[in-house]
Amino acid sequence: MTLKKRTMKFAALLLASIVLLTTSNLEAQNRKKKKKKDETEVAATPPEKKSKEKTIEDLTKSSKKMEGLFTIYQDTITGSLQMLISKDMFGKEFIYFNQISNGVVDAGRNRGSYRDTKVFTVEKYFNRIEFISQNTSFYFDPENAISKAKEANISNGNMASIQIEAFDNEKGLYLIKADELFLKETLTQIKPASAPGSSPTSFRLGNLDKDKTKIIAIKNYQENTNLEVEYVYSSPSVLNNGSEAVTDGRNVSIKVFQSLIAMPENNYEPRFDDPRVGYFINEVNDQTAISAAPYRDVINRWHLKKKNPELEISEPVEPITWWMENTTPIEWRETIKEAVLKWNAAFEKAGFKNAIVVKQQPDDADWDAGDIRYNVLRWTASPRPPFGGYGPCLNNPRTGEIIGADIMLEYNIISGSDANSRLFESYTDSNEFETLDDDLSREGCVLQQGLVENLNFAKSVAIISSDSEEALKRIQKEAVMAVVMHEIGHTLGLNHNMKASQLFTPEQLADADFIEGKCLTASIMDYAVINVTKDRSKQGQYDDVNIGPYDIWAIQLGYKPFETEEERQALLNESTKPEHIFGNDADDMRSSRTGIDPRVMIFDQSSDPITYFIDRIELADNMLKNAKDKFTKDGETYQELRRVYYSLIGEKANAGNVFSRYIGGVYVDRAMVGQEGATKPYTPVSLKDQKRAMEAISKYIFAPNAFDVPNTLYNYLARQRRGFDYTQEDPKIHSQVLGYQKRVLNHLLYPNTLQRITDSELYGNEYTLSRFMTDLNDAIFRADIYGSVNSFRQNLQLEYTNMLIDMLTGQQGDRYTNNAKSMALFNLKAIRNMSAPSGNLASKAHKEHLRTRIDNALKEIK
Repeated sequence: MTLKKRTMKFAALLLASIVLLTTSNLEAQNRKKKKKKDETEVAATPPEKKSKEKTIEDLTKSSKKMEGLFTIYQDTITGSLQMLISKDMFGKEFIYFNQISNGVVDAGRNRGSYRDTKVFTVEKYFNRIEFISQNTSFYFDPENAISKAKEANISNGNMASIQIEAFDNEKGLYLIKADELFLKETLTQIKPASAPGSSPTSFRLGNLDKDKTKIIAIKNYQENTNLEVEYVYSSPSVLNNGSEAVTDGRNVSIKVFQSLIAMPENNYEPRFDDPRVGYFINEVNDQTAISAAPYRDVINRWHLKKKNPELEISEPVEPITWWMENTTPIEWRETIKEAVLKWNAAFEKAGFKNAIVVKQQPDDADWDAGDIRYNVLRWTASPRPPFGGYGPCLNNPRTGEIIGADIMLEYNIISGSDANSRLFESYTDSNEFETLDDDLSREGCVLQQGLVENLNFAKSVAIISSDSEEALKRIQKEAVMAVVMHEIGHTLGLNHNMKASQLFTPEQLADADFIEGKCLTASIMDYAVINVTKDRSKQGQYDDVNIGPYDIWAIQLGYKPFETEEERQALLNESTKPEHIFGNDADDMRSSRTGIDPRVMIFDQSSDPITYFIDRIELADNMLKNAKDKFTKDGETYQELRRVYYSLIGEKANAGNVFSRYIGGVYVDRAMVGQEGATKPYTPVSLKDQKRAMEAISKYIFAPNAFDVPNTLYNYLARQRRGFDYTQEDPKIHSQVLGYQKRVLNHLLYPNTLQRITDSELYGNEYTLSRFMTDLNDAIFRADIYGSVNSFRQNLQLEYTNMLIDMLTGQQGDRYTNNAKSMALFNLKAIRNMSAPSGNLASKAHKEHLRTRIDNALKEIK
C-alpha cells in the first residue's frame, strides 16, 4: 500500500470516528435534556387532587343579598353586582322598562320621562346566560299552518351574553355578574344619538364613563326588580357647556330607573283598536290574515274588573290608585284631587263606581315615584320646563294592559314664569324655507310654551280689563284643573283629540250660563286656547272644569264589559255624533307635512275658528292700548310690560296659523262604510271658508297696518337687566313680525299644501291654485303698489319673492308640482310689473331690489 493510500484510509477512519463520537454526544445530550424535561414536568404536576370549584356561596359571601324577582347580590366593598338566574326562568317572558329619575333637558332626558319598554326572555347557552329581546309586532294564528314559520326573517335582539360564574345544580340556580347589564347601555340606549346634520356646537353628552357610573339604589320585590343607576358622560372638553341647569358640561349625569318586571298573569282580555276612537295602541300585524288592513292593534287600558259583575255599576276589584307626591304644592292639593276624580263620571257610564281613588304620599314615605307599584302625580320646577304636563304609562307590549303610570307637572303652569318661555317673542323659525316645519323634538317645547303663553294672555286681559282678584284666581284654578284632567286622560290610554274644539260656536262660548261647569270642547284631550271673550261683559268660564262628552264615550269603549261584539259596534257607530268628533296627532295640522283637516289643530277654539280668532285679535289690539298704564309701576322694571306686549301681539301668530290651515284644507271623516250620519272620507273646505281665511290673513297678518301698536310702547319694551347679559338689548320688532308672517307663508307655500290644492280640485275644491296664488300676490302687494311701502311690508314682500324664486331655482324645487312652479313664475312676473319705482326713497330702493332679484332669477331659469 502506498503512502498516499494509507494516508487517505487513515483520514477516512478519523472522519468516521469524529462523526460517531459527535452523534453519541448529541444523543447523550438529548437524553439528558429529555430527562430534565421529564423531571421538570413531574415536579410541576401537582398531586392528583381535583381543585375545588367556587360555589355561589363562595362568590357572594362578601355581598348583600336582595331577594326578589331577580335576586341581586351587591358587594359591600366594591359595589359590584351579581344576579341569580333560576332554571325555571329559561324561555319565560319578562318586561324591561326604564324611566329617567333625573336628567337634563339639554340632552332631551328629563325627570319622569318614560323611555323604553320591551319583552325579553332569559336563555342558557352552554356556560352563558343570554338576555334576548322579543319581537311583539306580529301575530300568527296558531290554527294556520303558516304559523310554523313564524320566526322566519324576524330578528330578536341578543342584548347580553354573560358567563356563568357558579351554579347549583340541585337548586337549579346560576350566578352571573350583572354590572354589564346595568352599568352599560346594554338593555337600552340612554345617550341620545346625534341628529344628522346637527351643529357640532350643539350640546352633546360625552362618552359613558365606566369609572363614574354607579348604582344608586336597588329595590327588589317578588313581581319586579328596580335599580336606579347614575350614568355619567364625560368629555375632556366641550364646545357647548349647556344651560345653567348643567353644572359641568364635561361631566353630565343622567339617572335612570331600570325595572325588570314579571309578565302579568291574569285574565286580562286585550281589546282591539278602532280608528273612530283614540287610544294609544301597540301595533300588531296579523301575518295570517287575508285583508287589505291586517291589523290586530291592541289598545292601552287598565285591567279593571267588577267586584260584583252582576251589578250594572260596581266598584272594581282593584281601583286605579293615584298618589299625590309630597312635592305637590299644599294649596293646590284639593284642586288636583278634584280634577283627577272628575274621570269617575266617565267610568260610571262604563259600569264602574269609584274606579279612581286619590291618596297623599306622606312626607316620611319609604317609597318614591321610581317604584312602579305606585302611580304618582309629581311636580317639578325645572330651570327649562320641557312641558306643562306629561302623562305617560307603562303597558304590557303583548296585550296593551297598563301596568303603571306617572304624571309630571311643571310649576310654571302656576307661576306663569316667562324666564324660559318666550314663544311669541322668538317666534321666527329658521331662515331656511325648506326646514321650517316643527320637528318632533321641538313640538313638546312649543306646546308647553304655548300653554304658559295662553295662560299669560288670559291673565293680561283680565288685569287690563280691571277684573277682580277672584277672576284671576279662577283663571289659574281652571287652567290647573284642565292640565291635570288632560294628563290623567293619557294615563287611562287616551291619545289627543285635536278636533274636539269644534263642538261649540263662538256665540255659545261667549254665553257664561251655557258653558258653566262644562268642558269647553268635546274632549279634555284637545289643546284648545283659554276662552277669553272679546266683550268683557260676557266673560264666563275660561277653561275646562270637566271632562267632555267624547271622553265619556271613549272610556265606555275602552272599559265597559260588553256582553256581545254587536253591543260594542253599536256604541262605535255613535262616532258620527257631533259631540264624538275625533282627530288625533296623525291628522294634526300643526305640521304642514302631515295633517290636511284644519279642524284638527292645536290652540284653536270653536266651530268657527276664523270668526273666533278675528275677535281674539281685535281684543288683543284693544288691550295693547292700555297695557302700558296697567303694567308699569313706580320702582319696578319694564319686564312685565314686555311680557304682556309679546303675549298680546303674539296672538296674531297663533291666529295666522289657524287661518292658514283652511286654505287647501280637506275635512276628514273616519266613519265606516254605510254608517249612519257618515259623510265622504274627504271633503274639501268650502270656497266660502277658504276665501274668509284668505281675507283674514290679508287683513290681520299681511296688511300694511296689521301690526300697528301704540308707538309709545316700543320705547319701554326693556328687559330687566341682570349682570352682564346684554342679549337682545333692544326689541327686534321687525324680526318678530316677519317671523309671524313667515309662519303663515311657510304653510301656504309648502309643497304638500300646493299639491293638495291642485289634487282636491278633482274632488270638489273650488278655490283653485291659480285663484289662490293670485289672491296671495294681491294680499302682499296690491295695497301699496303705487305708493310708499312701510318697513314691515318691505320685509314681507322680499321674503315672499325669495320663496317664489326658491320654488323655481332652489334645492327643494323638485318637491313642487309643475302647476305650482308655473304659478310661481307667473306671480314673479306680476310682481315685477307691480314694482315700478314709486313712493319715498326707501320704497323706490325696495322696489328696485325686487326687480333685480326677479330679473336675475328669470335669467337663471332661461
